[in-house]
Amino acid sequence: MQGRVIKSTGSWYNVRMDDGTLLSCRIKGKLRLISRRTTNPVNIGDLVLVDTEDGDSIIHEVLPRRNYIIRQSARNRTAEHIIAANLDQAIIMATIAMPRTSTGFIDRFLVTATAYHVPAVVVFNKIDLYAKEELQYLDELVKMYTDAGFQVVTTSAEKNINVDVMYELIKGKISLLAGHSGVGKSSLINKIDPALDLRTAAIADFNQKGKHTTTFAEMFEMPFGGFIIDTPGIKEFGILDFDPSEVAQYFPEMARVMHECRFNNCLHINEPGCAVKDALGNGSIAASRYQNYLSIIDEIRTDEKIYD
Repeated sequence: MQGRVIKSTGSWYNVRMDDGTLLSCRIKGKLRLISRRTTNPVNIGDLVLVDTEDGDSIIHEVLPRRNYIIRQSARNRTAEHIIAANLDQAIIMATIAMPRTSTGFIDRFLVTATAYHVPAVVVFNKIDLYAKEELQYLDELVKMYTDAGFQVVTTSAEKNINVDVMYELIKGKISLLAGHSGVGKSSLINKIDPALDLRTAAIADFNQKGKHTTTFAEMFEMPFGGFIIDTPGIKEFGILDFDPSEVAQYFPEMARVMHECRFNNCLHINEPGCAVKDALGNGSIAASRYQNYLSIIDEIRTDEKIYD
């Protein structure tokens, strides 16, 4: 029998079978040996084959994934953690305050989504709470990511601003919703489908950081078609298995001009005749995006030294 994994608690998996039934499953021991680097051999969104053994439902095979979002394990830098698989799109939800989401975090997510063939959308939430200066900064970010080639949506779950846009965005698709704790992922899902009534929590006043309300990643079926995956808050997004020479192609604004560089192996750092640096100079590439590109290159090189 074939089904899709819609929830994982680490030891047990909820699988929605193709006939609509819901099974609570364990995994067959051999699946744990498929990839020692992967912390989770079965993931949200995986298509799996399920058998019954001694009255228990057992996942015995994970079917090939068409794509996935992956990051460096928070507990082990040599291990990888797949967040979700078989996605139509990945939505990175960010806030510029309460809590603050850095562009470095956003760009690492976007680079990974692009590299693994997952269309990405940037959503800035809580726009009803920002002061004038913060709204000006928000406008700059919206322009920067739009110019780079990404779809950008500004929302307020609290005030129902652009909830209808999000409704249309996710309708009929399998969407991953990711971001820091406290950016309003569960609140926005509740506005889109109030029947879900997902648990939410206020921001901690003493540090303006979010509280974890989503314990395990879970896929929810939308009444208007499609699925949305709510994930626990992500503190950091570590890049995995990238070669420095390929990073620029996952920045769309760099990919558009890098073929004009004098050297085919240009890293766009200090090489002569670099079209990316020229675009940076004339404002076609945002300085913060370029700085985040350099940060990723440095991170990759540091990891290469550690693991050589």
